[in-house]
Amino acid sequence: MSVSAISDDRSTLKSRLRRAERVQRLRAIGLVLPLFLFILIVFVTPIIILMTRAVDNPEIADSLPLTSAALANWDRTDIPGEDVFAAFAVDLVAAQKNKATGLIGKRLNYEMPGTRSKVLQAGRAAEKLTAAPYKEAFLKIDPLWGEIETWKVLERASHRNTSFYLLKAVDLQCSADDEIVNVAPDQALFRDVFIRTLGISTLVTVATLLLGFPLAYMLATLPPKHSNILMILVLLPFWTSLLVRTTAWVVLLQTEGPINDLLLFLGLTDERLQLIFSRFGTVVAMTHIQLPFTLLPIYSVMRTISPNYVRAARSLGAGPFHAFWTIYFPQTMPGIAAGCLLTFILSLGYYITPALVGGPTDQMISYFVALYTNKELNWGQASALGTILLMATLVLYAVYNRLVGIDKMKLG
Repeated sequence: MSVSAISDDRSTLKSRLRRAERVQRLRAIGLVLPLFLFILIVFVTPIIILMTRAVDNPEIADSLPLTSAALANWDRTDIPGEDVFAAFAVDLVAAQKNKATGLIGKRLNYEMPGTRSKVLQAGRAAEKLTAAPYKEAFLKIDPLWGEIETWKVLERASHRNTSFYLLKAVDLQCSADDEIVNVAPDQALFRDVFIRTLGISTLVTVATLLLGFPLAYMLATLPPKHSNILMILVLLPFWTSLLVRTTAWVVLLQTEGPINDLLLFLGLTDERLQLIFSRFGTVVAMTHIQLPFTLLPIYSVMRTISPNYVRAARSLGAGPFHAFWTIYFPQTMPGIAAGCLLTFILSLGYYITPALVGGPTDQMISYFVALYTNKELNWGQASALGTILLMATLVLYAVYNRLVGIDKMKLG
């Protein structure tokens, strides 16, 4: 066979190989594409919308377009001039026709409580104004329109993007001088709620670790016929819904419930304890629900640890505890870190259990997200709280990746 023929055969073989590899890549992309689209639609897109709504601020810009444009040239040293008040009057008349005055008042009321009724009053009065001077007319309607702070708030609210909701989510606000300051002490709320959320999540994580680690060790070291039975008991809570498990704890923790009856019968207390609607009840119920999520990653790591390591340490003179602590325990750290991270992140978003079992001072940040979404209809504030919680979760993930490494995570 000639050299040219051999060269042609090699070229043909290479082209066939490239074609086969290209077909395999396209086939792999086709198989992964539905999952990618599913994640993009139901996970990534809602998060992007959430973060966008946290800074979205269309109410004033859409309802008072002429006023927003006029305020863009305002020097902010004194109340605006006649041109701004004239634009304000025209916008209010249009807002009255479109029934948007209440929306304007609602948005301003977020920053200046008590403003909504005065905006509604100004809207009704604006329909009767037929000629200048508009400034003098609005000052007669209510002294509110003669205060420079009112117009500074209106000017800040006229921008389509705002930091107001994110600042409020951490108890901060813009002052009249456009400086970021703390809100009034009687209005401060969310820092305590975030601290409470982190505290409860930490307590639940520690409790599940203390309970789950010994049980995982037992499951990993017992013979399969015994460990399989125990594993069924561990997984049994997954057979019922979260709401059912939480409702069961509501029954158990009642003042007249079985737990108080047992404590009195055993003589451990002389009176019935307040277990329901308390921090104790919240932590206990959440610990019961989250225990398998901490236990299973630890168990999966323990199963891969050879008992020969500890035996070798014992044969070299190490005591049982020393061999366990220095040889066995460090090898379980990837499972401990994965289980604790999973439980902590899940606990951050708990809503049903604290709402049913906890008291007013036990509600976590998810309660307020639901409150602003369903009752207050303040999507901006709800999105800001969710965004702050998401940022805290991402920081926690980054710390975990830095200390342990996400490549070492084992969930099962």
